[in-house]
Amino acid sequence: QVQLVESGGGLVQPGGSLRLSCAASGIIFSIATMGWYRQAPGKQRELVALITNIESTNYADSVKGRFTISRDNAKNTVYLQMNSLKSEDTAVYYCNANLVTGGTPRKYLEVWGQGTLVTVSS
Repeated sequence: QVQLVESGGGLVQPGGSLRLSCAASGIIFSIATMGWYRQAPGKQRELVALITNIESTNYADSVKGRFTISRDNAKNTVYLQMNSLKSEDTAVYYCNANLVTGGTPRKYLEVWGQGTLVTVSS
């Protein structure tokens, strides 16, 4: 069974930084895209950043220039470096991956992590 486990959330003051990590575990053949989404109270889940297996990236306009997504393919891990945090960045952040499982038969899966809370407040 493939799982995504996030870490790195917490409380930070406005202007501060946090780094989120998400590691995929299980029998995995390949991971195409990995990304971060967030959901603030009373709002819909939205894309924050996405990275493909050739490290092409895409960011929400609201985080461009402040957040950086990266991945370590050897560790099946994706990171989100968040700088210059604002109160409006407060949300539960979810990791997402589109992957192919190992073994036989191989399966295409979209997997979500359990979420990690980021609170930006003074």
